Formats: sequence, C-alpha cells, structure tokens
Amino acid sequence: MKTSFGRTALLAAAFSFASFAAISAARADSDPAKETATAATHAGLAAKATDLKGTQMHLHHVVNCLVGPKGKGFDAAPGNPCKDQGNGAIPDTKDSKQKKSLQAALAKANAGLKAKDMAAAQKDATDAQMLLTPKI
Repeated sequence: MKTSFGRTALLAAAFSFASFAAISAARADSDPAKETATAATHAGLAAKATDLKGTQMHLHHVVNCLVGPKGKGFDAAPGNPCKDQGNGAIPDTKDSKQKKSLQAALAKANAGLKAKDMAAAQKDATDAQMLLTPKI
C-alpha cells in the first residue's frame, strides 16, 4: 500500500509540474509587442518592394502576424514571420485601444492585398506601418 501511495503522489507531482510548465510556456510564447513590431517591419518592406508581388507577399506577413495561425485571413503559403511569437497580435493584445489600432492596420493590409495597382497597395502598406508603429 505504501508503494501505491508513493507512486500516486509522484504521478500527481509530475502532472502538476507538467501542467504548470505548459501554462508558463504558453504565456511566455505570447508577445503582442513583438508580433506588432514584426508586422510593422513587414508593412515597411511591403511599402518599399519593387513589384506588386513583393508588396503583397509582405502584406500577407502583416496579416499573418496580426491574426495569428488560427485567425481569419491567415495564409501559411507566403510564410509566417511571427511563428512562435504567439497567437497573433490582435488575439494576444488585451488593451482595447491598441486592439482597435491593430484592427485598422489589418484593414489597410487587407486593402493592399486586394489592390491591383502597386501605388495603392504601397500606400495601404505605409498606412498600416504607421498604425503599427508606436508613437513616441
């Protein structure tokens, strides 16, 4: 009976530790500031791209960083520069004012993705970058 109790206690302790480690890891992985900064970088790259294809590839990166892998509009094909940074800046952000700004940047990125004209897509990219860049 003593051995059974010891094993049960050991298993309970191991399970508790594993649960704590998983929860801690999940929290550590969510970094909306880093996701936002990465999205801003890619919005800037989209604005400076030399062709529409490059502009829209980087705008896809912006969308992916903002919505995360489970979000509407996420597309793994062009890549996800925010991989392992969290669940997307919008779902990870708790501040409602910041979330509105991120959603406005997402709308600009999506508009740029729909644009057929490079100048229009780059304007949307510039607007998205401004919304994603912290005001000092």
